[in-house]
Amino acid sequence: MSQSLIFLVDWSNGIIMLAVFAFVVIALIATLLIFMNSGRRKRR
Repeated sequence: MSQSLIFLVDWSNGIIMLAVFAFVVIALIATLLIFMNSGRRKRR
């Protein structure tokens, strides 16, 4: 029974969701930095 408990968790879906979430967070941070830098250039 101990071996059957190991296979109850499928990590592939969780890894995919984590990778998509990390990509979205990185894209949002990059977009925020681009907007901040473009705002500074226009003011000066």
